Amino acid sequence: MITIASLQNPRIKRIIKLNDRRARDEARQTVVEGVREITVALGRGVVPVEAYLCPELIDGPEAETAARHLRAIAATGMTELFIVTPDVFAKMAYRGQSGGLLIVIAYRSLALDELQFRGAPFLVVIEEAEKPGNLGAVLRTADAAGVDAVIAPSPADGRGTDLHNSNVIRASLGAYFTVPTVATSNEQAIAWLRERGIAIVAATPAAEALYTESDLTGPLAVVVGSEAWGLSEAWLAAADRRVRIPMAGSVDSLNLSASAALMMYEVVRQRMRPSGG
Repeated sequence: MITIASLQNPRIKRIIKLNDRRARDEARQTVVEGVREITVALGRGVVPVEAYLCPELIDGPEAETAARHLRAIAATGMTELFIVTPDVFAKMAYRGQSGGLLIVIAYRSLALDELQFRGAPFLVVIEEAEKPGNLGAVLRTADAAGVDAVIAPSPADGRGTDLHNSNVIRASLGAYFTVPTVATSNEQAIAWLRERGIAIVAATPAAEALYTESDLTGPLAVVVGSEAWGLSEAWLAAADRRVRIPMAGSVDSLNLSASAALMMYEVVRQRMRPSGG
């Protein structure tokens, strides 16, 4: 176990660089801050590449338990553990104190063919989530709604959803670790859904049918697009059904995470409805 007190330490500089997507993608690593998020990650068996503790900032039973867990993992040799001063921790932590805990983890990589379902598949597709916080909020709701998996497709040029952004993990309150999430292309996602007979239900303001009037009880993938551009032609053309969320005001779109939440909980409502009800 090594103590780091210098703000110029190369490891600290590398942690800060992981705030940049290019650096993250090159290293295939991201940063997790916060007691709740780290507790969920460790509970799901995530083994950090590196762990950083600031004893002066660790406060409360949950934080102390997480710190002990990290020390135990480090004792096995699977994780490098570092003790840092408050000044160093403040420099490396995006969200301030973060409970005195910060870990670096490898990207979670899951393929479509690895997904498993309980009964009729219930999937959510988020195309081009511009803001990581929105995607994190979707994951949080997906966890609560019992969604089997979230698919985050991006165009072939690599733009779009930054699935491993620290803001995704933070906004999800740890659901990043509990909801299976797949990064793929539009083409691969559509082909995979078709092969498995999973209906594609696209949410779009141009649809005639209300989302509450569509049967959402069978195998399905609810597809929601970005606030700026909506769904691409690829998803609109592939949709088995197009539905809309009614809007009585003058704005032309809902927040992405709000739209996704409405759609998810309509699925929950319909699937909880007694047969014949």
